[in-house]
Amino acid sequence: MMESKKPIEPKPSLPTELPSPQPIESSPSGLEVKKKWSKKKKILLFVAMDLVVLALGLLTTGYFWYQSQLDPVAKGTDELVKITIEQGSTPAAIGTLLEEKKVIKSSQAFSIYVRLSGTQSKLQTGSYRLSPGDSTPEIVTHLTKGNVDTFNITFLPGATLAENKKVFIAAGYSEDEVTTALAATYDSPLFEGKPSSADLEGYIYGETYNFATEATVEDILARTFSQYNSVIVENGLVAAYKARGLSLYEGITLASIIQREASGGDEAQIAQVFYSRMAQGMVLGSDVTYQYIADKTGVERDTNLDSPYNTRRYPGLPPGPISVPGLAALKAVATPAAGDYLFFLSGDDNVTYFARTNAEHEQNIVDYCKVKCSIL
Repeated sequence: MMESKKPIEPKPSLPTELPSPQPIESSPSGLEVKKKWSKKKKILLFVAMDLVVLALGLLTTGYFWYQSQLDPVAKGTDELVKITIEQGSTPAAIGTLLEEKKVIKSSQAFSIYVRLSGTQSKLQTGSYRLSPGDSTPEIVTHLTKGNVDTFNITFLPGATLAENKKVFIAAGYSEDEVTTALAATYDSPLFEGKPSSADLEGYIYGETYNFATEATVEDILARTFSQYNSVIVENGLVAAYKARGLSLYEGITLASIIQREASGGDEAQIAQVFYSRMAQGMVLGSDVTYQYIADKTGVERDTNLDSPYNTRRYPGLPPGPISVPGLAALKAVATPAAGDYLFFLSGDDNVTYFARTNAEHEQNIVDYCKVKCSIL
């Protein structure tokens, strides 16, 4: 029996055109494409970045400048500058004044600081003595305390008038103020026997004094004279000097030489040497006297210097004091030590060596004064 065949079904025909691909997302290809920056936008971006960097650099530089301008003008100095802040002065005017007086580095930094610290309205009028060694914050603190201000000034025994003039200037007084005050005439028992032509060498008594900021040079000098006279009176020096044939002026003159010659503690014995030499008609032979006048007149130190201050050449006392004597030297003139020494020297070890004869003195030079005695 034969099998019957199933009819063959026709295959579906393929479309003549393929469909176009559809985008997966918004791009024709179906992929997200990053937009490109235009050249102009890139330039703007770079400019913006440069400006940010520049701004940060300026801020950093400005910060370090500001901090540096708050530092002291002269760190470590003990110099004082007198500043008077008048009623109605603005913070800006105060800053300008401080900068002009070289107390602060920058008035601009001062103005910024008082604004940031909230002290702008707390600055007080008055007179101050400010130090260039203080920072701007320290000075601002000083100025907010008000006008109750004092200062110390120290004069040292053995100092010359020229050295004390520098002390005044360092305390904030001008050279003209000091020169005028030193040339003025003062009335005190202290000046008994002092020639009217003599300056104030030897009369600014060595001590530390406290004054209100408003004190003038004349005020300070008057105070030192008063203190000096008190020392003279308390120790009965006028009568003691008179008993030894000296006026007060001559006693101060001799004491001033002893002050410069002494190592400390040997004043009375040095006084004995000088009294013994004068009694025998010898010159005092003090090196410090010709050195003083050489320095004062600006000439070379010379043992043969022709000056009445050269007690190697001229007998007796020099025309006036060569320094301000301290209490020990003043008392040594009144009460010299016992002894018959005629010579003394300060050795290289700063010990004073005494001798009765020139031979002994020469041996002391060989033994103890190899350096000092070679540079007189």
